[in-house]
Amino acid sequence: MRLVSVSVVPAVLASVLACTAWAQTSVPCACGHNPPGRPATRSLKPYAGAPEDLRPFSKFTTPYYEYYQDLVEYNGAALDIPDPDLKSLDEIRIGFLAPLYDHPDQMLGNRMLNGATMAMDEANAAGGYGGKPFRLVTHNDYDNWQMSKSAVEGASKDSAIWGAASNDAVRMIYDDKVWAMFGSISSESTHIALRLTLKGETPLVNSASTDPTIPETIIPWYFTDLQDDREQGYTLARHIYTELGFKRVALLRVNDRYGRFGVIKFRDASRRLGHPVVIEQKFMRGDTDFRRQLHVIEDSRVDAIVLWTDIGPAALILQQMRELGMKQRVFGSHRTIGDELIKLAGPAAEGFEAVFPYDPTRTDPRWQEFNTRYEARFHEKADHFAALAYDQMQILLEALCRAGLNRGRIRDALAGTETHRGVTGDMIFDPNSKNIAPLFLGHVHNGTIEYRRITMEKPYARVGENGVPYMGPSTPDENAGNVKIGVFGPHADEVVRSAEMVRLLNAFNLPGKHLSLIAIPSEISWGKASDDLVKAVYQEHVLALIALDRPCSHLAEQIAVKAFVPVVAISSDRALTSTNIPWIFRLPEGTALEQALRTLSAAIDQAGTNRGKIQEVLASGTAMAGVHFASTGELSK
Repeated sequence: MRLVSVSVVPAVLASVLACTAWAQTSVPCACGHNPPGRPATRSLKPYAGAPEDLRPFSKFTTPYYEYYQDLVEYNGAALDIPDPDLKSLDEIRIGFLAPLYDHPDQMLGNRMLNGATMAMDEANAAGGYGGKPFRLVTHNDYDNWQMSKSAVEGASKDSAIWGAASNDAVRMIYDDKVWAMFGSISSESTHIALRLTLKGETPLVNSASTDPTIPETIIPWYFTDLQDDREQGYTLARHIYTELGFKRVALLRVNDRYGRFGVIKFRDASRRLGHPVVIEQKFMRGDTDFRRQLHVIEDSRVDAIVLWTDIGPAALILQQMRELGMKQRVFGSHRTIGDELIKLAGPAAEGFEAVFPYDPTRTDPRWQEFNTRYEARFHEKADHFAALAYDQMQILLEALCRAGLNRGRIRDALAGTETHRGVTGDMIFDPNSKNIAPLFLGHVHNGTIEYRRITMEKPYARVGENGVPYMGPSTPDENAGNVKIGVFGPHADEVVRSAEMVRLLNAFNLPGKHLSLIAIPSEISWGKASDDLVKAVYQEHVLALIALDRPCSHLAEQIAVKAFVPVVAISSDRALTSTNIPWIFRLPEGTALEQALRTLSAAIDQAGTNRGKIQEVLASGTAMAGVHFASTGELSK
């Protein structure tokens, strides 16, 4: 056990600011003087807000009773314990349990400690509790699964699989006399501490464990600001099966409690959506070679792989997949994505997607100011272990200040918290006191991670958001020695005969290859232009079309749907790509015809003289003459 002293830094906790006045003017601190009282009864049905098609038994029957939908009540004796005399206290202690040393997750635990400490320091800068400082009492969460190794290296000898967490939680409650406990990352240790809250009647808050069975114990002393594995698994399943249309998915997970419990809800959701997980492979913590598992997955003919592990193993898996030539899309839990993944996996991370509790790229002042303060103090960027711990400590200290020094009232203040605006964003807490705000999806693209809000809800309709793959019949190969591209637009004949285009075509035409342009002017009557466009597609067998303006782009798009021909449209009209037609690719208005032609020529060089394969190459996100198209047909950012 060690005590972490707290220093003075800028204050942010509004509910604690009143204590500053106490310190300066001797006005009594507001903390504890107006407790919020018992939390109002509330319910959330269905549990966790899960859509009907993801709920257990929803296709077969209605359960006669469903747990976890109503606020868990506490009617014990802790509320009747009188507050201590503040003058008799030197400090207000909060217990902290996390892997801080002798543990594979000690880096994550120390980042969690950094965030919690920073929030506490800011509260103390605002006056603490009635002028008394808050103080963290830290306990190390030993590695329960590798004690033989840890013991040799000097870890506590009493750290049997359940013993260490039990002993430390007991010490926090009875020896350290903390007013609340914070932690841990390990769901085993958190479960143990949770059981002790029943005896010690002490609130337990958490910002790092995603085990959904922790709040599903009907124990009234728990509160967490991190979306659990139920939220993550359901959201991933919705994205993979409903949005992207994959049917055969494999699981690859670490073989510990995080991996074992983490994938359960994804497996459940997969089955309910009609696509049971094809195969599940596991590996031990510390493994670095995943080729055996990847070979088994490859032999299972899956379309996608879901990883439930940490960033380090995820990076190695992505690299080894690339070495093995595996092309499956890869997705992951919240602990698989972050800037460190880009550094470790490099180009192998391209296209990887994972759920994440918030958007770390947003630019609102509250988030940016937090990051500035955190980096100045700890000389590193704040990851989600640090940022969520900061938010959770703020929530706890605000509740403690409102409730006063009574564990039962602190518990009631936490249970009554329905929303919170933290540095990580807006949080929503269900009657089980866990954050159920919709997650974000992180997508690795061009060496950076882009985030967007994503929910587990089944979309009523999606237009132009994710693109539509071509699922029709195979298209035939055209004459490789005589490649034709149609150019449809105002004065197309003059444009095609220009000196610039002649020089460009001469540069493209190498021995054995002849690329020519078929001009289809649009300034003539619209009926004649339409006829000429149809002839170019069906009689001249053009491989692709370039449309030079908005009206021509819309007409070419309609022909493309029928004839299965790629269209590169030069237009500012985004409606072109919002119709879920897989054949349209939009370049901004003002783009030179030369750029469009170079892009198509590069796609033909890679795909060959086959319209369907050209469409696949253009939609793949691969650079074509410096141009990247997303699967929607819009330029990638």
